[in-house]
Amino acid sequence: MRSAPFITLAAVVVVLVAGAAGVYAYDSSRADVVADGISVGGVDVGGMDAGEARAAIKEQVAKPLEDPVKVQAAGQTFKLAAKRADVEIDIDGMVDAALARSREGNVLTRTVRDIGGGSVTADLGSRVSYSKKAVAGLVRDVKRRVDQPAQDASVEPGGGGLQTVAARKGRELQAAQLERAVAAQLEVPGDREVEARMKVVKPEVSTGEVADEYPVYLTVDRDSYELRYYRDLKLEETYEIAVGRVGFDTPSGLYHIQNKAVDPAWSVPDWGGDLAGKTIPGGAANNPLKSRWLGIYDGAGIHGTDDVASLGSAASHGCIRMAIPEVEELYDKVPVDAPIYIS
Repeated sequence: MRSAPFITLAAVVVVLVAGAAGVYAYDSSRADVVADGISVGGVDVGGMDAGEARAAIKEQVAKPLEDPVKVQAAGQTFKLAAKRADVEIDIDGMVDAALARSREGNVLTRTVRDIGGGSVTADLGSRVSYSKKAVAGLVRDVKRRVDQPAQDASVEPGGGGLQTVAARKGRELQAAQLERAVAAQLEVPGDREVEARMKVVKPEVSTGEVADEYPVYLTVDRDSYELRYYRDLKLEETYEIAVGRVGFDTPSGLYHIQNKAVDPAWSVPDWGGDLAGKTIPGGAANNPLKSRWLGIYDGAGIHGTDDVASLGSAASHGCIRMAIPEVEELYDKVPVDAPIYIS
């Protein structure tokens, strides 16, 4: 007959074995269940079995990621479709990762956690792949269409006078930031819209700097027989002139005042008849240059005339004629090297 201590010990062993078997059985029954507190790609799958977790991830992650990503840039909208981006979602891998995290520890710790209402508290993130080449292509397209170079201020002379092109700021897409933002939208469901950031590009030459560069500018319109005087790029005075007749055309193009003279001497050119080759002193009655001279190019220049009836016509031998009081006035305002555009 067995002793009482032996019977007691046997009973304890039976209870322990039965308890261990129950623990293992309970733990095994939870092998396909995600522990509370675990989320995948922002989706809470705690307490779900594998099938339920897959369904939840498909509904809350996979489906939203099928929508195109929209980029707003400089008032324009660009789209990147999931198909074009080759978006692929590894739902099975996400569920497997959640189950693997749930099974960390040992049988006893897992059982105590589950029975006691404990949780794991982990967000494992999504497993989404996409074409980086497609994202880079989208960013290049956006950049090509929204980038705008800065415009330097400049001066454009023409037949209608002097036109000032104002400086304008440009813009440049922050491409690296946009690429990261689009990638983030492809990986995690969101509002699917990205606002592109733009960098302001400043012009190298401001309008004020151009005005400082050209304090005085002259234009000559041979068709309207007008010489225009600009001060700080603003029209200040318009003078009636005479220009070269046919065969003695006043040269066109952009020049600069090369020299100036008061009561200039006149070296008579070949067309001067009996006076050809001679020098007529300044102030002489037969000196057609009169009291002022502003040289332009190859013997052509601006000078006065007492034949005011010739103004408003093509009457000279290539020079620009002005009324004597007006050329004296202009002389004092125009420095050597001032630009003059003849159209």
